[in-house]
Amino acid sequence: MKVKVDLHVHTCYSYDGLIKPQELVFYAKKAGLNGVAITDHDRVDAALKMVKKVKDFLIIPGTEVSSLNGHIIGLNLQETVPKNLSVEETVDKIHELGGLAVACHPKAVLKASLGQKTSRKFDAVEVINASAFPFKRSIEKAREIANKLGLPQVAGSDAHYAPEIGTAYTIVETEFDCDGVAKAIKNGLCEPFGKPTPLSLKLKREILNLKLKMFPAKSDSCSNNDGFCNLPQCCDS
Repeated sequence: MKVKVDLHVHTCYSYDGLIKPQELVFYAKKAGLNGVAITDHDRVDAALKMVKKVKDFLIIPGTEVSSLNGHIIGLNLQETVPKNLSVEETVDKIHELGGLAVACHPKAVLKASLGQKTSRKFDAVEVINASAFPFKRSIEKAREIANKLGLPQVAGSDAHYAPEIGTAYTIVETEFDCDGVAKAIKNGLCEPFGKPTPLSLKLKREILNLKLKMFPAKSDSCSNNDGFCNLPQCCDS
């Protein structure tokens, strides 16, 4: 079967994320998705909580790891991957933990991108990232890397604000489970799609972030300035 999944989504457990867990599935289904990969920065706990709570929607536990040379997505993980390792060490650790290593937004400006540090050790390249700038050029350059290395190509929204979920996604030919999705991507049974995040959504996200910084105690957002939820109605509900 064909599974439509956004492979790059952040929740309020990321220091810069605004998406409450209870919002995630609602907006994902609204976007016509069958599943999402939760890829919070350097942690996997929110994703694992969601896996246990959500039974009618595919949640792939993952993380966006801060390596010394750029960000790397690990998919289908049950443990956190240490940050500040080299690219090679990070990829090896993801594989050691049974996960899939994806070079995310490898040629985007203003992001911690790997660029030419992307190698055949990876399992896939995120060629479409909805928040990447400049959008078209980042796709062209990322595709060049993927084609040169002969790696599967995937897409994700890099959503930090719930309405952004699903702006980019991957169609995977697979069974409806995490292991099936990971295996299919590794075998190249996937195709990336997406469009840039609308400017209006980016502006709304920035306004909410500004509100959170100015009024952290009063904000109805799910994360505080340290990136951890401190509101009982949000992340831990």
